[in-house]
Amino acid sequence: MDLSERVGHTLVLGTTRVGKTRLAELLIAQDIRRGEVVIVFDPKGDADLLRRVYAEAERAGRADFFYMFHLGHPDISARYNPVGSFSRITEVATRIAGQLPSEGQSAAFKEFVWRFVNVMARALVALGRTPDYEAINRHASDIEPLLVDYFEQWLDREPAAAGWRDELERQPIDKKSLDKGLQSRGLRAVSLVEFARRRRLYDPIAHALASTLAYEKSHFDKLVASLLPLMEKLTTGRTAALLSPAMNALGDWRPVFDWNAVINLGGIVYVGLDALSDYEVAAAVGNSMFADLTSVAGSLYKYGLGRGFPLPVTPRRIAIHADEFNELIGDEFIPLLNKAGGAGFQVTAYTQTWSDVEARIGSRPKAGQIAGNFNTLIMLRVKELATAELLTTQLPTVQVVSTVASSSVSDTNDPGEFTDFASRNEDRIAPETVPMLAPTDLVQLPKGQAFALLHGGQLHKIRMPLPGAGDDPLMPAGLKEIGEALRARLDGPWLWPEPAPDRAEGEGAHGLAQHQLP
Repeated sequence: MDLSERVGHTLVLGTTRVGKTRLAELLIAQDIRRGEVVIVFDPKGDADLLRRVYAEAERAGRADFFYMFHLGHPDISARYNPVGSFSRITEVATRIAGQLPSEGQSAAFKEFVWRFVNVMARALVALGRTPDYEAINRHASDIEPLLVDYFEQWLDREPAAAGWRDELERQPIDKKSLDKGLQSRGLRAVSLVEFARRRRLYDPIAHALASTLAYEKSHFDKLVASLLPLMEKLTTGRTAALLSPAMNALGDWRPVFDWNAVINLGGIVYVGLDALSDYEVAAAVGNSMFADLTSVAGSLYKYGLGRGFPLPVTPRRIAIHADEFNELIGDEFIPLLNKAGGAGFQVTAYTQTWSDVEARIGSRPKAGQIAGNFNTLIMLRVKELATAELLTTQLPTVQVVSTVASSSVSDTNDPGEFTDFASRNEDRIAPETVPMLAPTDLVQLPKGQAFALLHGGQLHKIRMPLPGAGDDPLMPAGLKEIGEALRARLDGPWLWPEPAPDRAEGEGAHGLAQHQLP
């Protein structure tokens, strides 16, 4: 197929065990050999797919740029902060609140959570701290330490607040004279807020933080109750160290990456989400990554490759392969499909049936919106007629000619006639309009064969090789071997800070600061 068609995105459909993941291996191997940025999302954590990606990176001489993020194997996984890199600070709140339910009465709570997370993110960045899930979770449960830290820093640099520490000691606050909401709060936080109010000092972040104290604490906890379960999923156990990396942990050999660095360096990333063990966390992390990638696509649209990067950047396409993408699909995925093609993103998505996508989205019109963004369709054997019709309904009807053989015999009872009987044989040719393919043709396809709509709807019948790992000398035996190779390459790395992007629109642009150079 024409490589220029890849930015129109590709959808691969096929039931289980018919070669869908093996087709993914072939396409991924070609993308790696072409030198493209390759990002593979694998919710179930297929070990053969991981081994293939690593082997092809070795074969192409690109193993130094290979990163593995795997929730099921945190000891050998790279680390990634889904909310630590952004162009606009409001993206932090959007990525987190976007995963909360928004139907019915939940919409109002979602908007409140968005504002609350945005306040925390602005304060963290203003304090010179990188937002991450652990920080958001900690301050969502108790906002007062963040408020105290920010107010003290703000008042120290505010000329009109000179001598504020001495004044607070001389004039302690009587909490009984305050509103009910403030009476349930800590004395230090309330004293700082009241001092700023008496002096009529204003700072937008300080004002937003102070407004959270106006709510009575138990009432405020109910308003943000929907946020805490999501944060708990992402900050529990060994997953927390992967998604909230400690940048000052110098003894930790595992690299920290973000999508800007991966794209600028021409990296290859395998993302194993271990959905079989915990599909809730897998979906939350996958959605956060897609939201982050969509943000990166917007930055590429505006500024191009290499923004804030000190080295020359080779233009590359970004090939995203999402296996079992019905596990990952969400509102974050839609703009990645319909807006990111111009930034060089080319998505290849693999799933079993289209009903899986509709069930995940919960809306048939939205599912249709997603389907309309895939210009190339490859369909292996499917067991659901509705999925087969996704291909067959796009095909024209054709004229076929059928031949009907007809024969007849007639006899006579007249004894005076010389002829006892007469026979007649004829072939009748009749044109008929039929579908080019019927759904039953797709239900009966052999393993490793498919029909494909390429180049604007041209139908092709294809048969693919099914790659095996037995005779490949570069194929690692298992995850342990991959982990040892990664540690040998990355232990004691040469680390250097990535310059943060320029501030835009008066907001704090922020980037991660730890990357590996081979």
